[in-house]
Amino acid sequence: MQQQPNSPSSVPVTLVGVSTKMYLGYRDSLDWLAQLRHEVDARPALAAGRVVPFVIPSFPVLPAAAELLAGSPLLLGAQNCGWADGPWTGEVAPSMLAELGVRFVEIGHAERRRHFGEDDAMVALKTRAAGDAGLTPLLCVGETGRGLAAAAADHVYGQIESAVDGDWNLARRLVVAYEPVWAIGAAEPAGADYVSDVVRRLRDRLAVAGVPELPVIYGGSAKPGLLPALDAVSGLFLGRFAHDPANFGRVLDEALLLADRLPG
Repeated sequence: MQQQPNSPSSVPVTLVGVSTKMYLGYRDSLDWLAQLRHEVDARPALAAGRVVPFVIPSFPVLPAAAELLAGSPLLLGAQNCGWADGPWTGEVAPSMLAELGVRFVEIGHAERRRHFGEDDAMVALKTRAAGDAGLTPLLCVGETGRGLAAAAADHVYGQIESAVDGDWNLARRLVVAYEPVWAIGAAEPAGADYVSDVVRRLRDRLAVAGVPELPVIYGGSAKPGLLPALDAVSGLFLGRFAHDPANFGRVLDEALLLADRLPG
């Protein structure tokens, strides 16, 4: 990004991203990315940087994706990273991702925690390694069960604090993806009032830690029509709904309209 979205000198930024997870093959991924770039290129207002779009395909697609997206406001991300260079068979070093032109890297997604045993200690190692490599860690956080917004905010704050190991200067490099685990893959996202309540409470906690402007985007069955209903949220992290590029374009339009109303 031209400016870190949580930089005190930056204007307010809305982030709109999408991950393919493992739903698309190699050729389908490239065709889809070309369509996404078309949606972005059709909206020249994105060049102003008030809305920052990003896309996170599978690892094998990254080199071709970097070429396809060259010169576009559409930034590239990766779905995971290792915690260091070295003898880690099957992992991908953050330094290599940076070399490929990756800007964001997902860390701590609920699926990685549940199915691959990634615990808080590993998430902290990856967060530090990604930051040291010049990447923006896209830290995925969220409560596992439905409950009160206050409890959810406390849980999410604890996940952020653990991921940066208490180093709030490192936290300034993050984008937080708030994804209630119970909303991932659901028919509908979490309610807008609930999400807004959680994020407002979270921001109160983050203000005490000295990072009140930390970007917090919502994910978890996010789709068109949700962003305008949210408060205190910095954008959306989309999934399967944006596998239709037209839906990605619709959310970009919503974000651009909201950006026009923001100060700065």
